[in-house]
Amino acid sequence: MNTMTGTILDGNKIAAQIKAEVAEEVQKLSAAGIRPGLAVILAGHNPASEIYVRNKVKACEQVGVHGETLTPPDSVTTAELLDMVERLNQRHEIDGILVQLPLPAQVDSKKVLLAVAPEKDVDGFHPLNVGNLSTQRPGLVPCTPAGVIEILRRGNIAMEGRHAVVIGRSDIVGKPVAMLLLNHNATVTICHTRTKELASHTRTADILVAAAGRANLISKEMVKPGSAVVDVSTNWVEGHQVGDLGPGVDAVAGWLTPNPGGVGPMTRAMLLKNTYQAEVRRRG
Repeated sequence: MNTMTGTILDGNKIAAQIKAEVAEEVQKLSAAGIRPGLAVILAGHNPASEIYVRNKVKACEQVGVHGETLTPPDSVTTAELLDMVERLNQRHEIDGILVQLPLPAQVDSKKVLLAVAPEKDVDGFHPLNVGNLSTQRPGLVPCTPAGVIEILRRGNIAMEGRHAVVIGRSDIVGKPVAMLLLNHNATVTICHTRTKELASHTRTADILVAAAGRANLISKEMVKPGSAVVDVSTNWVEGHQVGDLGPGVDAVAGWLTPNPGGVGPMTRAMLLKNTYQAEVRRRG
């Protein structure tokens, strides 16, 4: 068999396309005196979160979306954060509210996320938006799963009738990406850390979405030749970002997202798109 090298699904390139599309739409709104706005709550001092938030706000500015960051201290209480969210819910010029996780240990994260108005929930975490997704009603979809679908769609990878295997069952990635694939008429298998004989599932996948958060989890022997492999996870090994894929997967897969440079940039691009869409929906 010839050694094949998969086609790279370039997240940076696709994200740039989406940003350009959003910028164009935002420009049309600004001609009517309207500007979408995103507020990010960043509680305490988590260096990784600070970088993520800085990148998100910078991306907002690039496409003409108003971005602001609220930085309550490490000692913030659940009640104080609920009050902060409620004030943002009331502000008409704020279309999207993003609560950066993790929150400080003393805070009831679920309570805070639930307080975000569903129509401003640009992360798509609110149960109402989760319900909209699972019943195929319009709503805000989590950014990373939406980015995975966009990569496949713009990479011209057919989802309908294909067998998709999702490794990971988190509320943030695994479950919503499985639901989106199902909504695109794929046949979906969800695997996770308790799945027995993982390879027997992954070897049958036309589309493999790796979101388990374990470096080198997927060896080249576990991948169906010619399949599309999307590597979602961010793992740090000796100071370097890697995903869930082991060496040699690129020689077997037909399509592959790099890591970094695959799903990460897409998450930020879809956040901008969600903020724009939230603005349009709220104003009818």
